[in-house]
Amino acid sequence: MNDTLVMLAATVLAILMCLRMKLSPILAYLVVGVVVGPFGLGLVSDVEHIRTFAEFGVVFLLFSIGLEFSVPLLMRMKATVLGLGSAQVCLTAALSTGIAILLGLNAESALVLGGVIAMSSTALVTKQLADQAELHTRHGRNSLGILLFQDMMVVPFLILVASLTGTTSQMSLLTVITALVEATLALLFIFVFGHWVLKPLFREVARFRSAELFSLTVLLVVLCSAWITYSIGLSFVLGSFLAGVMLSETEFRHQVESEIRPFRDLLLGLFFITIGMMLDTSVLPAIWLQVLALLLSLILLKCVMIALFCRLGGWNNAVSVRTGLILAHSGEFGFAILVMAMAGGMLEPDVGQAVLAAMLFSMVLAPVIIRHNEKIAAMLLPQPVQHNRQEIRYRTMDVPSALNHHVIVCGYGRVGQHSIGFLSQEGIPCIAIDLDPDQVQRGMAAKHQVFYGDAGSLSLLRECGLKCASALVISTIDFNTTMKIIDRVRSVDNELPIIVRTRKEIHLYQLYQAGATEVIADTFGSDQMITAEMLDRLGVRSSGFLLTPAKTADTGMR
Repeated sequence: MNDTLVMLAATVLAILMCLRMKLSPILAYLVVGVVVGPFGLGLVSDVEHIRTFAEFGVVFLLFSIGLEFSVPLLMRMKATVLGLGSAQVCLTAALSTGIAILLGLNAESALVLGGVIAMSSTALVTKQLADQAELHTRHGRNSLGILLFQDMMVVPFLILVASLTGTTSQMSLLTVITALVEATLALLFIFVFGHWVLKPLFREVARFRSAELFSLTVLLVVLCSAWITYSIGLSFVLGSFLAGVMLSETEFRHQVESEIRPFRDLLLGLFFITIGMMLDTSVLPAIWLQVLALLLSLILLKCVMIALFCRLGGWNNAVSVRTGLILAHSGEFGFAILVMAMAGGMLEPDVGQAVLAAMLFSMVLAPVIIRHNEKIAAMLLPQPVQHNRQEIRYRTMDVPSALNHHVIVCGYGRVGQHSIGFLSQEGIPCIAIDLDPDQVQRGMAAKHQVFYGDAGSLSLLRECGLKCASALVISTIDFNTTMKIIDRVRSVDNELPIIVRTRKEIHLYQLYQAGATEVIADTFGSDQMITAEMLDRLGVRSSGFLLTPAKTADTGMR
């Protein structure tokens, strides 16, 4: 009880200070862990018990991230996961191992350090990118694809460390093949179970209208899926992520997400606190030079390697550098590998603490680097980043010049396609923006004016004729992205009608408060309701099939 109160009090104070300085709360959690942990002030002693619960924070985080994805999207990402991911993990580990051997470490210790350095923090990156509405950008998807492969490689590294320390029997080819077969069967089971069982199960649970039963079912699904992959030697977060993917295309995804959010946020904060508790601050004065050298080497090595792999994979320089910056730090599973190696005597205590400190400080810097990844990329490579912006501008500037009193549609998904199609049919000029290249190509094939770009970019919206637009439609389902678009548009225009689509009724008030003119829930027929609302705002009466008749346009609107 005393440990809990101490952590809560310290965390509340640290988060208040971080928010006041406009820093990430993740920094607060890490600092609290260092200060109150056994190597700091020693106010919290039962670290192992806390760490057991903290690991569930990562499980729930990856489950919620899985809810934002779908099987078709993951299939399109297979080149990123298997291509970029394998190249990053294998070559980064190999290069790090070689450098460590040159610095005097034996081959076994160097190999362990190679695996440690190859890992990045799935929990930190996914949370930060989701908060910044960058999870579905090109650099965001690249980062997630690489992280997924890293998660799959955690257990092979742990098996390697265990075999080198003599805590398990010597590996053989049969052992490796058996593990791969078990992993494949487990993943197939999760996909089959998710497709044929989860949806009927939640429909049956929903019939009883019991909040308690629904919450318990969600917890059971998350923990069971994590246990399945963990029990056969894979990362437990991989199972929870796949379970989220299975539920992503069901009607229950938003209710499921709202049920796990309290557990996720609380346990995830606890997870970062436990990472901070691992650092022995008493040895820092004696090894600070080694720590600084390791920290700079780690960040530079990973950033350059990942950017190079992305560039070789066909991505432009701007996307490549931003992906490298996002993953240029250590991860939670790297700590797991390092702790096992230190416990097995593979690393000297001073070397282990130096590596641990460098990893921890890299995670302290990571939220700042990720938040400002675009600015840092522009400072490092001003011409490529500017060229990328110019490329997007050139794709759009010739179209808005011919448009006046047009509609800008942010997102070319189902609702966006319907809106663009019907507006074109009615003879109303319109333009759509989407970050998915496949959607852009689909729109161009349909002879629609669809252009690639981030609709949250005010400069891009201006290039699309924001100043002379008649209305703005936000059809994307990502809440953070929607809020970013509204906030930036309202910073320059308080009168433009903004029609927003949302999948969660709990967001209605927030969207109206942010400046949305009309918010329409994503239900059956919502695409027609959005189109009807647009025609009403434009003072145009529809010619046929809309659900809602047109009204007189507001006199204050363009």
